[in-house]
Formats: sequence, C-alpha cells, structure tokens
Amino acid sequence: MAVSADRTSPLASQEPTPNRLSPREGQAAAGVSLRSVTKKYGTVTAIENMTLDIPAGIYCCLLGPSGCGKTTALRMISGHEAVTSGQVLIGDNCVNDLPAAKRNTAMMFQNYALFPHKSVWQNVEFGLKMQQVPKPERRDRVAEILELVSLSHTADRKPHQLSGGQQQRIALARALVTRPQVLMLDEPLSALDENLRVRMRGELRKIQKQFGLTFIQVTHHVEEAFSLSDQIVVMNHGHIDQVATPTELFNQPASQFVAKFIGDNNIFTGTVVASTPQASGKDLIRLDIDGLGTIHATGNGTQPGTAAACSIRPDLLTLAPSPSPEPNLPQTPTNTLTARITQVELTGFVTRVALITTATGQPLLHTLRTVDWENLALQEGQTVSLKWSANDCVFLAH
Repeated sequence: MAVSADRTSPLASQEPTPNRLSPREGQAAAGVSLRSVTKKYGTVTAIENMTLDIPAGIYCCLLGPSGCGKTTALRMISGHEAVTSGQVLIGDNCVNDLPAAKRNTAMMFQNYALFPHKSVWQNVEFGLKMQQVPKPERRDRVAEILELVSLSHTADRKPHQLSGGQQQRIALARALVTRPQVLMLDEPLSALDENLRVRMRGELRKIQKQFGLTFIQVTHHVEEAFSLSDQIVVMNHGHIDQVATPTELFNQPASQFVAKFIGDNNIFTGTVVASTPQASGKDLIRLDIDGLGTIHATGNGTQPGTAAACSIRPDLLTLAPSPSPEPNLPQTPTNTLTARITQVELTGFVTRVALITTATGQPLLHTLRTVDWENLALQEGQTVSLKWSANDCVFLAH
C-alpha cells in the first residue's frame, strides 16, 4: 500500500488525531531485572549468577568482547533462550515461562531479518497482523511509523531496493510499530559502514527519546556504547564487571579488564603499601610497582600487602622534554616516570605517542592534541619525563 509523501507527520502536531497515537501514548516502558540468572549449554556456563537492574525508559548497552555472554543475556530477556536458573522480570512480572510473543518486547536482529518478498509496508505491518490488530488501525500505525523514520516514500519497495541505512530503519520501524515495552537490539549497526554507523547512532538515540521506551542493545564497540547509553553493562566471561553511566565508566573503571577494554588506559600492577583517607571521601593509595617504585592513586583503599593495580588515561599524562622530577606535594602527589618515545602516530586532531619506561620497558601511551605535540618539538627515540596527578590515577582493586 502506497503512502503519500506529503502526509503531515504525527510528531509535528501538538494534538494527535483521535485514531492515532503519538509515540509516548503507547504501552508504557518497563524496567528489566535479572535475578541470579544462570545459563548453561550442557557443561558450558554462558552466564553465571547474573543480577542486573535496567530502569524503565533508558538506553542500556551490554558491552563486552565476543563470547562474554551479552547476546545470551539479551536472548533470555527476549524469550529466545530459556534460563537455566534464576528469574527474568519485565516490570514486576517474572516472564521465565512466557514465550517471546507474550512478553510485550520486540527484537531488532543484527541482519534485520526483513522478508525479501514483501514490500516495506508489508514488512512493517507483519507484527500487527500477528497481533490481529484491525486493518484500519494497522494502516494508521504503519503510516505513522514510516513517517517517523522518514521512509514513507519507500512503502512499495522491496528490501533489496533500499540502502543499508534504510533497511536498518525499516527493521526498527517494524519493531516499534507493535509498541513494545522493551526494544532489544542485537548489534544493529555492525553491517553499516563507519560514516553511516555514526549517523544511525544519532537516529537510534533520537527515536529512543521520542518513544520513551527501554532500549537494550548488545555491542562490542566502546564508542557506540558511550554515544548511545544512559547505562553501560560491561561483561566478561559470563559475569558483570561494572554497571555505570558512560561518564562514570570513562573516569572510574572498576577493574583492570574494564580499564583495558574501554580504552588505551595505562595500567600499573603492584602491591598496596598504604591507604590514607582524604577529605574528598576517597583514599590516597600508595602502591609499590616492581622496578618503577611508588605510584600514588585515589579510590577505595584496601589492606596493605594486597596485590592491586592503578590506571591512568593516556590524555591525562603530560610530557616534559627531559627528565625533571618535581617534589611531591602532600595534598596532591605527582607521579613521575622516565620514558623513551618509540612511535608517534598522527591521527588528525589527536596525536598518539607510544613510549616505554626506561627502567622496565613497560609500554605506555600518551595522547594529546596535534597542535600541542608540534609545540613540544619532540622526536622518536627521545627520553622524556611522564607526569600525572594522583587525583587522575584510578585505583583498581582487581
């Protein structure tokens, strides 16, 4: 069925027409909770004792490397996988025994799963037919959602006549037209090229806000998770390592795994020597790093003698042209190391400087604006001082 391209968008009107609903007038968003959920495939444990709360109406990304269990977790929420033990709740209702079609959720698959022999209109309408929605309402809802994703003019086309970005938006429209409480997305941008992926991230975020639904997305792209999420769940080997906002995750990784996975953080492993409470509420922690001496960090302290680590973001280091240690101030100790520049990589606005410590050969990374790097007038092979504040150095208990 064709749709007029000049039909007035429902989002442009302050008062929706009586037979049509604005996005927020559908089923209210629901939160999702996992309670001690375990998933086993024979003797293999994919998810072990996972507990997680995803508030209603937020954009949540399950982030982690391949094989960490994030897709399995998504499929247990959607009803495409049964839990081995534990509970899956949507809102206040345990849905363990409900099939996927009864959970009032929708899934957007990685390959979009569009019917090649059906038109765009028929693809979007399909879920409403399965729900036995009356034909007049189906017509209005499909027209509305196609306008929302700006693809009304493609209603009569087949999927193969659309670009990758258009196919992605049709798959999203088909999922949203049923007005689910929770929309799940399994790597929805992985098939797109870089420029289109960045543009479609903005589209996903905009639509999530317009609908006010709970979006749960699986991704292994850190940048994607940071740009989309209200909440990020970092997973590793079937467990949750950290649940945080993007800002919290960026500034305060909770473990060595998280610090390594979310970026090029420089990590030092050693032994806790002392931990002193500070007025900020955090502890000033002194670690002994084998071959490098003492490094100061801040965080929640632990017992002296405990093995631990600390991390410093590459952009929070500073370079001095030659070794020039400065005395530590009791309030804010400054960490100083001598290192040698091994490689300089210009990436555009940012320059990446690879170094190794002269004492142990540990590789480190510093990033800075290209204009600032040019002003330093340093070269590969040159020995420099690396400095950073204890306030910027994050203590990692594990």
